Amino acid sequence: MFIAPIRTEKMVQKINTENSLVFRVVLEADKKALKKEFEKIFNVKVKSIRTFITSAGKKNAIIKLQKGFSADDVAAKMKMVA
Repeated sequence: MFIAPIRTEKMVQKINTENSLVFRVVLEADKKALKKEFEKIFNVKVKSIRTFITSAGKKNAIIKLQKGFSADDVAAKMKMVA
């Protein structure tokens, strides 16, 4: 379901300010399935997921983690940030 993390400067700021990560996902993915898979893969608890479709027709998901779980740690595991 997850295609790739989005690594723009703005998205990296979301990691620090909002405890959120942004991923490109398949168009058919729904929020419940995304939440279940993300929690299973990264062993974290998801607070909320917002999805949107870009002008290029790609679907992105903003995944906000619950308190006590760090988006920075997940990003470091994926080597998104140092």
